[in-house]
Formats: sequence, C-alpha cells, structure tokens
Amino acid sequence: MGQKLPLFPLKLVAFPGEQLNLHIFEPRYKQLIKDIETSKGTFGIAVYLDKLMPFGTEVELEEVSKVYDDGRMDIKTRGKRVFEMLSFENPMIDKLYAGGKVVFYDNDPRVGKNQYSEFIFYLKELFRLMEFQTEIVPLHLNSFSFAHKLGLSLPEEYELLLMTNESERIRFLVRHMMKIIPILKDIESAKKKIQMNGHFKNLDPLDF
Repeated sequence: MGQKLPLFPLKLVAFPGEQLNLHIFEPRYKQLIKDIETSKGTFGIAVYLDKLMPFGTEVELEEVSKVYDDGRMDIKTRGKRVFEMLSFENPMIDKLYAGGKVVFYDNDPRVGKNQYSEFIFYLKELFRLMEFQTEIVPLHLNSFSFAHKLGLSLPEEYELLLMTNESERIRFLVRHMMKIIPILKDIESAKKKIQMNGHFKNLDPLDF
C-alpha cells in the first residue's frame, strides 16, 4: 500500500501551491533531480525538525534555472500535496538518495465566508504593521499563500501542514495573528516615542 516517492529531507516546510527555489549541490540530490527530469515524476520534501518527521509535501520540478560547471543546480519547484511516510529507505536501492512509501492526504478547501473575511482583515493589518508591500486579492488566497510571512516557527508551520481542512488552518492563523498584532502595535508605538525623543515638545500647561 502506498506510492514510492524519492525524498529530500530539509529543515523547512514546503506548502502546497508554494514555489520553492533550491540550490542543489550534494551528489545524491544532483542525481535525484536528474532522475526527476528524466522521469517527469515528483519528489517529496520531508520535514526535518529535531528528527525526520512523518509528514511532508510532494513537489514537482518546474524548472532547472541554472547548471554550474561542477554540476550544482538552481531549481524551481512547486508544492502539490501533503503526504505521510509509511516507510523510509536511505538510500533507495541503486540510488544515492533516500525514498519511501507514502500516502497522500485529501484536503478540504471549504471555509465560511465570514471566517475568510476575518482572515483577510487580520492579514492586511499584519502586513501594514510589518510594512510588507504585497497585493492581497481575496478569493485568490488560501491559508498556505503567505504562511511563511506570518512569523510562525518551524514547528508551527509543521503543525499547519498537518491540518487537513482549510477552515481549521484559517482558525489557526487568525489566532496566531491576533497574538502578534498587539505586539507589533506596541513596537510601532515605541518606535514613534523614540523618534520624538530629542525634538522640541509643545506641552500643555498644568493647572496646579
């Protein structure tokens, strides 16, 4: 049971739909990418925290952007589906790289209109405070679109990856943004006070 998938363990979380650019320099992963180019197949980004975790993301190779004289490569990939590893083989037979049997998780994309509107509201407010310039187009964004821009820790990104429905992921991100937005507002207020320091102040007279 399960599908065999070449695996590339990394200390990062790749999200479905995300473009991930990688610099390939190890011989085993040079071989992996060449095999994927030939087979037109996919491979898995397996998440490594303090150890190899059981969940990761299947990615497809979109482009080999550059090949260096020594065989190193710059590549562009795109996240597809979340998988769970059933087995791990390191290395695969007759290969330098690892692989394993995986099963793919179905994703429920449904989310309530009000819940989604709340998500967009907090997203815009967070990016305003961060002075992060980007276009936020409702209905074209999901919970994974800006997940790497929200200040989540790597374990929190992994926790998000494990959630199998959009509504649960949106709730998770809204709770996170509701915690960090007040912190950013306090920082913004402190910055304004620091900028005022040393300026001549027009103070109201005190009546006493």
